[in-house]
Amino acid sequence: MVSPSKMEESKKQKISKMQTMKTSNNANSKLDHLYKKIETLQEESERLTSIISTAKSISNELNLDTLLLKIMKEVRRALHADRCTIFLFDEEKQELWSKLALGLEEEIRFPANKGLAGHVCQTGEILNIPDAYKDTRFNPEIDKKTGYKTKSILTIPIYNKFHDVIGVFQVLNKKGGTFTKQDEELLSAISSIAATSIENAQLYEEQKKSFVSFIETLSSTLDTRDYITAGHSRRVTLYALEIGRLIKLGPHALEVLRYAALLHDIGKIGIPEVVLFKDRRLSQDEYEIIKGHAQLTKNILKKIHFQKEFKNIVAIAATHHERLDGSGYPEGLTGEQIPLGGKIIALADVFDALTSRRQYQDRLDLEKVIDVIDKETGTSFEPFVVYNFKLIPLNRLIKILEYGHTEEIDPFDLKKLRDYTLREIVDIRTKATKTDEEIEIENIFMRYYLRQYREK
Repeated sequence: MVSPSKMEESKKQKISKMQTMKTSNNANSKLDHLYKKIETLQEESERLTSIISTAKSISNELNLDTLLLKIMKEVRRALHADRCTIFLFDEEKQELWSKLALGLEEEIRFPANKGLAGHVCQTGEILNIPDAYKDTRFNPEIDKKTGYKTKSILTIPIYNKFHDVIGVFQVLNKKGGTFTKQDEELLSAISSIAATSIENAQLYEEQKKSFVSFIETLSSTLDTRDYITAGHSRRVTLYALEIGRLIKLGPHALEVLRYAALLHDIGKIGIPEVVLFKDRRLSQDEYEIIKGHAQLTKNILKKIHFQKEFKNIVAIAATHHERLDGSGYPEGLTGEQIPLGGKIIALADVFDALTSRRQYQDRLDLEKVIDVIDKETGTSFEPFVVYNFKLIPLNRLIKILEYGHTEEIDPFDLKKLRDYTLREIVDIRTKATKTDEEIEIENIFMRYYLRQYREK
């Protein structure tokens, strides 16, 4: 028989154990709550980091293609998704389009009322679909074309400051599950930031189109006035860009070079027609008048307000008649005083002058053209510019030489010529013994150089 004292002691032990368990449960509960709170804070921190990262990445980007690519990469990373596409709304055509889609290479364009993106564009509704193929609004055609399997989709509108829909985010296949409410909130926040950057980039693109249109119009005025040398500025520009690419100039430097080349002869607007269109060789006095066009080019371009990144256009365009040894004009600059762009255009300008129809001569023999350039290399022309110029592939050279007649050129001939350069065709022409392939390449090239293909 158990004594009362032992029973009392056992009861106390049970109560103590229960209290201990209760305390432990309370502690575990608090610990679980704390863990959940930490997890929530971590998720919130990740979302804030993603938003800040996106804002930082896109804040100064004005190139629309680059901007969209950056945004899509940030969204895909932030939402742990497989793909992301930004569809922009073309109000004039009532279409949604995307130049760039992560995972796809071709531009996508479709009516703005079609598919899930079209629905979101029209309604402003956020669509979070865990299984695309169970939604009747989903268009599986792109999956069929690409072999891709779309599973989960999150699609939200992009609003501008006037709350007009300017585009749509579409994010595909959440890794490890489906898109959550938190994903919707995060993408909405990123969308607000992205909208401003997209509109700024679109505005910059429109301004740039206006600027390019202005440059193109100025350049084409010379062709309108001087029918004999029509196309000269275009050809010089194309030659200059080929040299620039071979020298590995960056995208912006190539852009500046392009505009400067288009405008390099704009000063000829101020040259009297009696001198400009003379059908015989110029007298010394007339040549001095013609030389004045370089200074006139500078004077005209200095009056145009160029943005800071395009200020070099004036110096490059105005120095295309300067020479390394100081014998050029209008300022007699030497060596490093002449900008690289000016040196490139100088060579392109002379080559086109020697290989184009003029008032007093036709296209000069190829060997004589190269001989003129070689003799002037180091005194008039920068040697490494000449070196790279001679590396222009023959297919590109023919297309520039015959600018305005490219639709008459046989694509098969261009394919044959693409593996040979200007340097190589000159070497082939001087060989005493030639292979059958070299003979074929020479015949093809010279048929176009001598314009014999036009006699068909």
